[in-house]
Amino acid sequence: MMATLPPSPFDSARRNRRTLLMTVVVGLAMLALGFASVPLYRIFCEQTGFGGTTRRASADVQVKEATGHILSIRFDSNVQPGMPWKFHPEHPTQSVTVGARNMAIFVAKNMSDKPVTGTASFNVTPTQAGAFFAKIECFCFTQQTLKPGEEVRMPVLYYIDPKILSDPDNKDTQEITLSYTFYPVEQDRKPS
Repeated sequence: MMATLPPSPFDSARRNRRTLLMTVVVGLAMLALGFASVPLYRIFCEQTGFGGTTRRASADVQVKEATGHILSIRFDSNVQPGMPWKFHPEHPTQSVTVGARNMAIFVAKNMSDKPVTGTASFNVTPTQAGAFFAKIECFCFTQQTLKPGEEVRMPVLYYIDPKILSDPDNKDTQEITLSYTFYPVEQDRKPS
């Protein structure tokens, strides 16, 4: 019969070091994932249209029009409470051919007596249509600064991807709403 030896203190120390090392690696991996989650989520939403996020398209993209397939596009505009802008679409709806390039104009006016910088967030409803709503140019890609009383016309160039016609989740889609909300951007204040 063979006698079992008591565990060596060296074996226990080695296991403790290995456990500590694995815990640190897992902790660092979770920290890295936490920092990467926001940009990864944004990329995921842009690619899939998840949550009504639209796609960004290149200006030189060539899309074949789906003649005879018309959708109604409704435009919605909002400003965050306390933002001193008036903001609205020039035309609240458009009837568009699927695949054709279109342009919508939004008008913003600074109603305050000081310059105000804003940025727009956007979404599309129904949310499953977001993956097929492609923006070529949009004021939402950059911050907008308006001087006191200044009014600007801001274009959105877009098209509806013809793939929407073969998507089972969008087979009954007749109207798509593109909604924008402007938020103030806090400017870096220089000390007086």
